[in-house]
Amino acid sequence: MAVQGMELTGAVITVSDRVVSGEREDRAGVVARELLSQAGVEVVSAVTVPEGHEGVAGELESAIHRGVRVIVTIGGTGVGPRNRTPEATEPLLETQLPAVMTQILIAGLSATNQAGLSRGLVGLTTRESGSSLIVNTPGSPGGVRDALGVVCPLLGPIFERLY
Repeated sequence: MAVQGMELTGAVITVSDRVVSGEREDRAGVVARELLSQAGVEVVSAVTVPEGHEGVAGELESAIHRGVRVIVTIGGTGVGPRNRTPEATEPLLETQLPAVMTQILIAGLSATNQAGLSRGLVGLTTRESGSSLIVNTPGSPGGVRDALGVVCPLLGPIFERLY
């Protein structure tokens, strides 16, 4: 997606013990990559890490350091003991976007009341032109569709405001 002459790059970080172990296929990651590509975001990396804080924080920091502009995490947003994606994300956000988080919640609730159990964050790492947008999505393909269905149309307006 060209925003004022800039190409947006993306990273997808799947957070799942079961995907890491090979017990489950990463269907949600496939959905995220497809939706980002359809929105014009060039997905430059897609990785899978175990649930918990350290792996998620490390991959987020790596993507930010590489200058990736749109970082989508999948999973680790629930209430389970190893669901720590929001805790790994929050210290990296200078500006949270609570209204976007609410829009994602509303989209999810139209499909399932369990959407209210997701604690995902959305925000910018800085308010400068090189900022990264981090979007925490649930671990299901439907949760990814709900979240990116809200966020992708907002990518242009978000990044245009950083110039």
